Amino acid sequence: LQLVESGGGLVQAGGSLTLSCLASGSRFNDYTIGWLRQAPGKEREAVSSISASGRSTSYLPAVGGRFNITRDNAKNMVSLQMNNLRPEDTAVYSCAALRTRGEVTSIQRNSYQIWGRGTQVTVSS
Repeated sequence: LQLVESGGGLVQAGGSLTLSCLASGSRFNDYTIGWLRQAPGKEREAVSSISASGRSTSYLPAVGGRFNITRDNAKNMVSLQMNNLRPEDTAVYSCAALRTRGEVTSIQRNSYQIWGRGTQVTVSS
């Protein structure tokens, strides 16, 4: 499985961005997908995750109510809608995959096996 992110950019505080993760090369619906971020000088953290079926989701408390993760298995794509962005959301955002069965999600950064290269999100104050 290969993952490619898109949709990052520069936005003012309070604005919105939608990130996309396009997968190829394997059965996409065998994988839980997570979005993780890493800001300069900080550890990587998982912000959201969606199960292989798309029926279950989880969020880091800091983004709950502002971020929404969805997936379209027919298009091999996962999206992360980010609303009411804050300067502290500035980071490189990566999508990652975990091969699973059942309704598994994870916001543990070490759970994931396959990673995309990431896309930069910058939120100005």
